[in-house]
Amino acid sequence: MQSLRWVVICLGLVGMVGGTRTSCTAAPPGFLHGHLKILSLKEVELAGNDGAPRAPSKTYAQNYSDYPLVIRSKESQKEVARTIADREGNYRIALPPGDYILDVQGRGPGGVRAEPQPFTVVSNQTVRVDMNIDTGIR
Repeated sequence: MQSLRWVVICLGLVGMVGGTRTSCTAAPPGFLHGHLKILSLKEVELAGNDGAPRAPSKTYAQNYSDYPLVIRSKESQKEVARTIADREGNYRIALPPGDYILDVQGRGPGGVRAEPQPFTVVSNQTVRVDMNIDTGIR
């Protein structure tokens, strides 16, 4: 009975060490880096009293947080991560090595217009993928 107990303990320890070793040998992540450009994001400018269009406002702010970026696996199309561009429109996120598609939340009929961007992440490397979206506001 005592020897069976030692066998169970030893198998448990071997399993723990084997599990730790497997997780330590996982490939390091790579990085997605890019810039979000929002086209036509401004308030509609009305014509003045004389019928001439007003000059566009120079004080509108681009709110990048309104357009979350979605990262999907290329193979299954399932969402694996989300990120939001900073105040200057830049984004950076760590991802496991693999093939992905960068998209914008809300893209589709009646939403923002954007072209999904395929990309590949390689361990310890940065891939640059810029995203342009058109809000349709003119």
